Amino acid sequence: MNSFADRLIRASRLDVSLYEEVERDRNATGQALAVVALASLATGIGAGGGLLGLAAGLIASLLGWYLWSALTYWIGTRILPEPTTQSSLGELLRTIGFAQAPGILRVLGVIPGLQVILALATAIWMLVAAVVAIRQALDYQSTWRAVLVVIVGWLAQLALLALVFMVLLAARS
Repeated sequence: MNSFADRLIRASRLDVSLYEEVERDRNATGQALAVVALASLATGIGAGGGLLGLAAGLIASLLGWYLWSALTYWIGTRILPEPTTQSSLGELLRTIGFAQAPGILRVLGVIPGLQVILALATAIWMLVAAVVAIRQALDYQSTWRAVLVVIVGWLAQLALLALVFMVLLAARS
């Protein structure tokens, strides 16, 4: 039995077998949600965000995780599938959730001078982890196809989140 901490470390190490494991483990969806929440809270703490910032960041992270997973599922299985592609939204939620594990290190942003470099390094690390996660969840043979799906899905998710927040801000006015 793999502990949650072990899974976090293996996800951060880009362990392909971890992503295959959580893809199959339907009980790991709650753990994937916890990874996203921990990375979000670590980012907020590392950035010196207050309670409202932590809450808003957590909501945005969870919404972004779901949107990115759903978009990736659609793009990867409908637009850019390989002959071997078989997946479900749950598989993408679990693998993409665990790909956020390096974001937990952002809590170290409380150390003066580390915030920007940590944010950049972990963002790149999480995108690389997402490539591994998505390649495994979509049963791709091509890493480059997984890179394309990551980029397209991530950009689409950012655009949708921006639209949601613009609508919410307009509604407040």
